[in-house]
Amino acid sequence: MMMNNVLKPSTISKVFEIFKQNNPYPTTELVYATSFECLVSVVLSAQATDIGVNKATLHLFKVANTPEKILNLGEDGLITYIKSIGLYKTKAKNIMQLCRVLVEKYNSQIPEDFTSLTSLAGVGRKTANVVLNTLFGHNTIAVDTHVFRVSNRLGITYGDTVLEVEKQLMTNIPKKYQQDAHHWLILHGRYVCKARKPLCSICSVNKYCKFYVCDQDWRIS
Repeated sequence: MMMNNVLKPSTISKVFEIFKQNNPYPTTELVYATSFECLVSVVLSAQATDIGVNKATLHLFKVANTPEKILNLGEDGLITYIKSIGLYKTKAKNIMQLCRVLVEKYNSQIPEDFTSLTSLAGVGRKTANVVLNTLFGHNTIAVDTHVFRVSNRLGITYGDTVLEVEKQLMTNIPKKYQQDAHHWLILHGRYVCKARKPLCSICSVNKYCKFYVCDQDWRIS
């Protein structure tokens, strides 16, 4: 059960201060060593787990970790490394096209602006925001299923679409927390505020949570 109003700004600040105290330096669980490896990993992570992506890229990046090396590997060669990941055929095609553009247009460098990133094959709004945040330190918030669920449950946002939630997060979260907010929300959704069985009893911010408070009121009544 959720309410159609968001938490007060002061309460939202308290929530993120607790997240910060518990995890001062949150980061992605994807494993990468270069900007290009990061981009490829994020593209591969769509509708896939970070663990699954890391298992595949552990071997892939040993043989091909630049746009040129991926192109030399070829689409079929790339597939042999990523076939354990969901939608691997589409992702392989996109990564090959992405690599061609990086080589031909960007001198094999990852562009640092949203428009250029989203022009690359396989890079949508969420992926671009992850790359801008993780690689370049921009105050962007990528809304995946975890962020969408946690934001609405807590009462930080009240949105029906990913774009609505993203805009509300950028408005409602104090700027000093925005750079890390994406990671805090993802990790909270992955390990505590799970989709089917949220672990409300061990949640560090449950006393501020709209979902938890409403659920408790409903059970009591």
